[in-house]
Amino acid sequence: MTHDHDLVLRPTAAQTEAALNPPPGRIGGDLVVESLAALGATTVFGLPGQHALGVFDALRRSDLRYIGLRVENNAGFAADAYGRVTGEAAPLLLSTGPGALTSLAALQEARAASAPVLAICSQVPTAGLGGGRHGHLHELPDQAASFRGVVKSVHTARTQSQIPSAIAEAWTSALTVPHGPVWVEIPQDVLLAETSIPVVSGGDTFPEELPPRPELTAVAADLLTRAERPAIVAGGGVVRADAAKKLRQLAELIQAPVVTTYGGKGAFPWTHPLSLQSWLEDRHTTDFLEDADVLLVVGSGLGELSSNYHTFAPRGRVIQIEADLGKLESNHPALGIHADARLALQALLETVGERTDPAAPDRVRQVLDRVGARIAAQDLTLEQDVLAAVRKALPSRAPSFWDMTILAYWAWSAFDAKAPNTMHSAQGAGGLGYAFPAALGAAAADPTHPVLAVSGDGGALYSVAELATARQYGLDVTWLIVDDGGYGILREYMTDAFGQPTATDLPGPDFVALAESFGVPGVRTSPETLEADLAKALAAPGPSVVVLPAVLRMFAPTHTE
Repeated sequence: MTHDHDLVLRPTAAQTEAALNPPPGRIGGDLVVESLAALGATTVFGLPGQHALGVFDALRRSDLRYIGLRVENNAGFAADAYGRVTGEAAPLLLSTGPGALTSLAALQEARAASAPVLAICSQVPTAGLGGGRHGHLHELPDQAASFRGVVKSVHTARTQSQIPSAIAEAWTSALTVPHGPVWVEIPQDVLLAETSIPVVSGGDTFPEELPPRPELTAVAADLLTRAERPAIVAGGGVVRADAAKKLRQLAELIQAPVVTTYGGKGAFPWTHPLSLQSWLEDRHTTDFLEDADVLLVVGSGLGELSSNYHTFAPRGRVIQIEADLGKLESNHPALGIHADARLALQALLETVGERTDPAAPDRVRQVLDRVGARIAAQDLTLEQDVLAAVRKALPSRAPSFWDMTILAYWAWSAFDAKAPNTMHSAQGAGGLGYAFPAALGAAAADPTHPVLAVSGDGGALYSVAELATARQYGLDVTWLIVDDGGYGILREYMTDAFGQPTATDLPGPDFVALAESFGVPGVRTSPETLEADLAKALAAPGPSVVVLPAVLRMFAPTHTE
């Protein structure tokens, strides 16, 4: 009898010939790009640096498409978005020391959002490794130590023969749920030395699935079947697992109202009769979820933003489905099910009993009416009109990327994403500068839809250099910059807390003129003309900038009441 693990793939005659006679002039860097191509990569992001030149020279001999950004952190954001949009591991090529460290904030966001980024970085020459102070350019005592607390896993290749396996292991780690960024580093001399190793051709990897334990889903199904007031919180894990259809089937089967977290935008239809939308920073929503006798939380750790700043205190039974073991029951006691959202929801669909609850849509409408009345009492017409204009101008299937700015905070709660995996923001780690470089990564991943980036003027200054990238590669991204002359949300926070702001005003550039200096069309708009100007920019091929001078305000919080 033949077992699967006994099967050995025998090389063809052509493969044998190629292995015995590899092309001349190859170096260690070729093993890197050949390994990526063998694993299925088609696009890589990054910046060259002195120690990494062996990899970039090898790119010249490969079919991989290279998107070069101007700042390493922005390259990381672009790779993050590519990974989110495609579900594939996005290679990020970096150089030793300062270049590597500049990517840390982007890798933190990728880890928080479970985006599969494969960071490959050079190291000082092999003789300089080990923690001594040899005086090499860019030298760190232990470069990988700076990343171990940020990325999902760290891999090293100290010889050329280790390169294909190290990259394959990292690739598998990045794509094993929960997805996340991984780190590979290779010394400069290993990348530059000539190699006689055959061209890398075998690259199949098999990320492990994470099915639920059946005894746990049996208990969960029983609880949901017998519940009187079930409710569902749908997080980013639903989107990443491509489980939105299964979530809808389950919600309709048990007549459970659904609220989506900010990371789970689009996981449930916005206008569905059971949709509580995303008003998580509202006490009316919090009260409704607390009143559920069985609360199913799928793909969320119920962190700060998803719990109304930790004021949420469930009174009923909580069932939590989460692929990240560290998030399981990290904030609330629950029936914890460590599993991929898609597989767990499928198991529930196969075992849960149908519920009838004709009053559920009425309860949902009552909550949304209360939320709407609270917002209407705050004189926030400008903010709502601006957000509505963005939604009307943006095609329904076009992805959008949002920086940490007041309009994005409104969008988290009030924006209809229309479809799963089309709205992304930096709310995982909360760093500035995410939107525009991430949108460039998404445009590189899928050129069939225009992409929208939304930033404030403060966040825009973090990534304005990437206008050169957008122009160089002709990436179809429209960048909406809401210019309020400072860090608007911090200005609000400081005024509320201390009576006046400090260090939040930013005399900035003329963003329209700045865009045009890069060869990117720019237009200054107003709230009244925003919809038309934004729609026109999105319809035109290539990059563009739309600047909206406006001071927006946030709706009043409820977690301080």
